[in-house]
Parts: sequence; C-alpha cells; structure tokens
Amino acid sequence: MKYKENRTWEEVWLPELQIHWIWKKLINWVSRVNYFYWVILTIILLALAFVLIPDSVLNRFWAQLKAQKVLVSLVLIFCITALSLIWEKGQTIDVYVFTFLNTRGNRPQWIDWSMLGVTQIGHGFFAIIMAIAFHLWADRLLSYELILGTLTLWLIVELMKVLIRRKRPYKRLKGIRIVGERARGHSFPSGHTSQAFFLATMLFQHFNPGIIGALILYFIALVVGITRIYVGMHYPRDVIAGSVLGTAWGLLGAIVNSYIRY
Repeated sequence: MKYKENRTWEEVWLPELQIHWIWKKLINWVSRVNYFYWVILTIILLALAFVLIPDSVLNRFWAQLKAQKVLVSLVLIFCITALSLIWEKGQTIDVYVFTFLNTRGNRPQWIDWSMLGVTQIGHGFFAIIMAIAFHLWADRLLSYELILGTLTLWLIVELMKVLIRRKRPYKRLKGIRIVGERARGHSFPSGHTSQAFFLATMLFQHFNPGIIGALILYFIALVVGITRIYVGMHYPRDVIAGSVLGTAWGLLGAIVNSYIRY
C-alpha cells in the first residue's frame, strides 16, 4: 500500500511523565532487556503457575472461565482484530483514521498538553499510584489485584507485540505529528489503551457504580485510546485490540477476585 502526504514531518517536543532516581534507572534497565527474554520468562511463569496451583483451584477457575461467554467473545474479537492486520484495505482505513485524528485541524499547544496528560492514565505508574491509594485508604486486596493485573497484562501486551511485530505509525508514515517522546517497541496492541480498559473494568466490577459510573469509566478509557492516536504512537486497530484485551483481562481479574473473596 502506498500512502502520499504533503505535510512536513512535525514533532511537538512535550516531555512524557517525568520519573526520577531509582525508578527511572529501573525502567531504563527493563527497557534494555531483549524482548526474547521476556517471552521466555512469561512461559516459565505460566508453567510454574500450572505446577504450583492446586488442581481444585484450577478446576474451579476453568469452570468459571467457561461460564464467561462475554470473556470468550472478547478473546475471539481480539484474535479477529489481530488477523485483520493482513487485510490491505484495513491498513488503508487505519491510515485514514489515524491521519484524521493525528493531523487534521488546528492543534494549539494546550490541547497537545491535555492529550499528553490524559494518555498517562494508561501508564503503568498511574495504576501503581492508584494501588498505593487503595492500600492506604480503601481496600488492600484491590491494590494487590491492580498490581498483579497490571504486571501480567504488561507481559501479555509485550508478548503480543513481539509475536505480531507491527511497526509504529511514525516508522511507516510521513507528515504525521509526534506529541511528546517516541514510544519504543512495536505497535500492536496499544499497551496504554489495554491498561485503561483494564482499570475501568476492574473498578466497575469492584465498586459496581451503575450505568452512569460505567459510562464515565469507559469514556475515560476510550479517550485514553484516542490520545494514543493523537500523539502519533498507534493505529486505530492497535487501540481497538488494546480495548478488547484490557476489558478481557479485567473480566478475568474479576473471576480471580470472586474466587479469592468468596
């Protein structure tokens, strides 16, 4: 597929979330680890989980999993979205929607700053801050669930990126805007979007805020997904896959939560 664009390349250098001292060193160290080793680590951890978890626990977990038709449907949707990447017309649609959200219209700096700020909701450190707050003032068990869910979701997202290896938009398209720093790694699925929808699903399942609350939670998650296109880091199908994966992971977390609490 050929794509022509007359705009000049534009990078808006707004800094990402600033992290200092030991946390920045830890992130830099993790980012230097080869993706291959993360895949091996994931496989080892899954194997250990199946060996160490009692059969009674696994049987109950699988029974509840089979009863979750919505969860199974989301997994199928994610697989279909991933397979659609080989559809050439789909890439054309991806590029059209991406350029519309990324370049069209007037983009004052305050909007760039706002989008860059909102996108941090999908950052893993936002989940850690929430978990600390829950641990101190609300529900300690929920804080543990958020941390565990965030870490495992991150591993799954990175595994998918390694397997699918879709290049980010700024590596393939010209004439786009990059707001903030360039994210490393591959594009599919969107990790920030996955994290945002995971948080929305977990919070909804735990607090049961009703229809209005659900609309607010998922609207925020949707805006996070849109910001990933706006800042130039993801295609629309990356965001769709991230939203499906994050919701599915949140439902899976709710199953685990129901087993632990009841």
